[in-house]
Amino acid sequence: MPSAQSPKRSLYHAIAAYLWIALGAFLAAMSIRVFLVPNQLIDGGVIGIALIIARLYGDSYLSWALVLINLPFIYLAYSSIRRSFVIHMLYAVVVFAGFLYVLHPLPAFLGESIEIIVFGGAILGIGVGMIIRHGGCIDGTEILAIIINRKKGFTVGQVVLFINVFIFIAYGWIFKDWHIALRSIMMFIVAFKMMDLVIVGLDELKSALIISSKPRELAHVITNELGLGLTIIQGKGGYSGNTRDILFVIVERLDLSELKEIILREDPSAFMAIEDLHEVVYGKRAYVPYKKRKRIMKS
Repeated sequence: MPSAQSPKRSLYHAIAAYLWIALGAFLAAMSIRVFLVPNQLIDGGVIGIALIIARLYGDSYLSWALVLINLPFIYLAYSSIRRSFVIHMLYAVVVFAGFLYVLHPLPAFLGESIEIIVFGGAILGIGVGMIIRHGGCIDGTEILAIIINRKKGFTVGQVVLFINVFIFIAYGWIFKDWHIALRSIMMFIVAFKMMDLVIVGLDELKSALIISSKPRELAHVITNELGLGLTIIQGKGGYSGNTRDILFVIVERLDLSELKEIILREDPSAFMAIEDLHEVVYGKRAYVPYKKRKRIMKS
């Protein structure tokens, strides 16, 4: 019965999310213990501040500093963002701090700078990306960025970038070593790109709005040759006032060029507006443009 299975399914997804967050916290903590701390590198945000404090006052302060600095941001999340998120964030921060403490004896990786930057940043990015993808967070500066975005209009990325630039500059100034600050920035870029890859995935989706004088013919060709679903939206010209059909299509990045080729082949004067999509949800599942599509071969 669906009503009986629904709670079980919800419990399964909740347990799976907590396990993925724990795995991500383990990878992030391992990266910090093996690559960052032994080579005096830092990450951005709260982790970077905690690493600066640990280097100034001793490694034993690292886990405590991470938790204490995050507490005000957890309170901000509780009062400004949904409360269910706070539970995931608190869990992620505590588990991450615990792994930082437990993994202290791990041997350091003391290779070439490029190896440290690439492998350390990649593992850190994968770990943090897994945490964020499953509803957690270990960096309170993102919470502050969301609140500033709502009140002042700055984007979340702009606020986070400003905070992190300040942290890296402060790190170089405190320890009078700009080389480690620059290497930390390079590693942060690697971690950020890998984190984005984990969150968004390899199959990037695009949305396309298509305005054409032959919308029905285009809809038929797109559906049959590419195997894509689409939506026809009723539109109206702002200047002419004429009604027309607008096609809305979701397509994978690898098939975008073929979509454009088909559209311009059928209607060389067609107008297309293409945007990036980070995620598309259809009901309770992630939307997939097609599954094992079958192309209609032309005779």
